[in-house]
Amino acid sequence: MLVACWSVKGGAGTTVVAASLALSLARRTAVGALLADLAGDAPAVLGVPEPASPGLAGWLRGGDGVPADALGRIEVEAAQGLGLLPRGDGDLVPDRGPVLAALLDRSARPVVVDCGRADTRVAAEVVTRSRRSLLVTRPCYLALRRARYSPLRPSGVVVVREPGQVLSNADVEQVVGAPVVTEVACDPAVARAVDAGLLAGRMPRSLARALADVVA
Repeated sequence: MLVACWSVKGGAGTTVVAASLALSLARRTAVGALLADLAGDAPAVLGVPEPASPGLAGWLRGGDGVPADALGRIEVEAAQGLGLLPRGDGDLVPDRGPVLAALLDRSARPVVVDCGRADTRVAAEVVTRSRRSLLVTRPCYLALRRARYSPLRPSGVVVVREPGQVLSNADVEQVVGAPVVTEVACDPAVARAVDAGLLAGRMPRSLARALADVVA
């Protein structure tokens, strides 16, 4: 199962949602889960050291001569049951994007990909090929306007809501053309957990509840 989390605007909370969803899947499946980081912030959010690895950027740069099992060699343990494919340094060379998406989709473990703003061809390829495409957005005019004109289409929407926002989930669904699958409140406990590097070991209950049934 390949799940792509993406946004159309920075600051939407995509990395926190993707990492938390991967953690949730890792804890409730016997085979664990895998988080592929195309945005670059997953290690910081999960509170793990920045991996000394060429990462996905290096794997993509390697071309067709790099064996498929090289993905396993760049994987690091981010938490119990959760593997992490770090982004690595440099540009995401797009030529092997379809190969990466196909390999992740064939994984025996559920795979969550943090595609960030999905503004690279590699991220767009993963979003297009994913079995579950989750747009992470705040219900604001600018974000929804960009989502309306994005060439990428979600199968579901994760709404990150702050107090006082006027647009409803029904407004989001009408503009985006996909159902809101859950609503994540901007909880100070989440920010504290991320800032302290404790998300992997002490996920706030509000976040865990919000993401519990997003991927059955």
